[in-house]
Amino acid sequence: MGACLALCSLASCASCLCGSAPCLLCGCCPSSNNSTVTRLVFSFFLLLGTLLSVIMILPGMETQLKKLPGLCQGGASIPGVQNHVDCDVIVGYKSVYRVCFAMACFFFLFSAIMIRVRTSKDPRAAIQNGFWFFKFLILIGIMVGAFFIPDGTFHTVWFYFGVVGSFIFILIQLILLIDFAHSWNQAWLSNAEEGNSKCWFAGLLTFTFLHYALAFAAVVLFYLYYTQPDDCTEHKVFISLNLIFSIIVSIVSILPKVQEAQPQSGLLQASLITLYTMYVTWSAMTNNPNRKCNPSLLSLVSNTTSNTEAPTPTPAPGQVQWWDAQGIVGLVIFLFCTLYASIRSSNNTQVNKLMQTEEGSGGSGGGEMGEDGVLRAVDNEEDGVTYSYSFFHFCLFLASLYIMMTLTNWYTPDTSTQAMLSMMPAVWVKISSSWLGLALYLWTLVAPLILTNRDFS
Repeated sequence: MGACLALCSLASCASCLCGSAPCLLCGCCPSSNNSTVTRLVFSFFLLLGTLLSVIMILPGMETQLKKLPGLCQGGASIPGVQNHVDCDVIVGYKSVYRVCFAMACFFFLFSAIMIRVRTSKDPRAAIQNGFWFFKFLILIGIMVGAFFIPDGTFHTVWFYFGVVGSFIFILIQLILLIDFAHSWNQAWLSNAEEGNSKCWFAGLLTFTFLHYALAFAAVVLFYLYYTQPDDCTEHKVFISLNLIFSIIVSIVSILPKVQEAQPQSGLLQASLITLYTMYVTWSAMTNNPNRKCNPSLLSLVSNTTSNTEAPTPTPAPGQVQWWDAQGIVGLVIFLFCTLYASIRSSNNTQVNKLMQTEEGSGGSGGGEMGEDGVLRAVDNEEDGVTYSYSFFHFCLFLASLYIMMTLTNWYTPDTSTQAMLSMMPAVWVKISSSWLGLALYLWTLVAPLILTNRDFS
């Protein structure tokens, strides 16, 4: 989408900012449906907020701001101008909390407004698919206002909102990964039936083996570096249980009765879920405040690449390093899931029900020429929306909270010391989400066998 936007002329884009989504992007990307373009633009808003949060938490940003004369309290002053800007608020974890708070409020507002929109003929659908300039101004206004919120207990309260929202979003990520794996498996099996089956089956086998190999390698590394013979009991339990649970769901996915009821299930999906579970396990262990059980990745690399035993400096208690390995991986998975949620058109009925969407329909994907000569995208929702507007915005609301927690490493704000501390509750939230996610995937496998009176086709 970024490439398409770059090709748009400034005049044509400016003329469409107050209009609908089809006008906004169709001149550059005409092979789009109205529903897809709208989701892409809202996702682009989220990515802009994420980029802003990343910039504000970069190391040295506060130092650079304080160099500007008259900007920060305590800095150089401009004669006749009284400065009121606290650079401690507009950078660091405080700025991340405020930017993500603004995005969460923005998407929650639209989630409430768009409840029970059935077709694009609903007057509220025009708000969903248009008025982009004004929506952008509203988002900016909320962000500016968020920086005037007094510190007080704001960060502590919003931290718990972030924990709960991120917990739910991790489950949504798992659902999207299940959907992606189902679509991937179904597409390659269809290609295998059409011709050159050996090639496609070899591809499925290769990726399945790769996922399991990475997951097994991760387990071995976890035992080596995140456990100690006389300590780290929690980590040993986490790794062992998730390994056992992953083996169980893998076996269940290929049982004859499950295959008969769910022909699309298989080891490809199970392997991807196993790999994701190991990522969540690793992410949880990196939040353990016990440094003996939680070595930094930098120290592990330095120990394996250098013969010297120079100790790796640990960050200060209030320092947040969003650029560590688990944070970067979390952002990559988030970007993939956000993009996939924006363009997905799934054929999996169960996942569609979970995600409040329908199978893609309407329109051939080509543009329609309007009376004004502007090429517009197809309105494929006149007979019914292809996704729940309200649920989509609720997912972006949760994604805003997840970004906040990811960029601050799930650290807990300490109002007394103005520092960020790593605490065990974040560990338990992530681990419990991995268990619930595995249980959810297991349920999708066995539900047709238990609820025989329902149609899961």
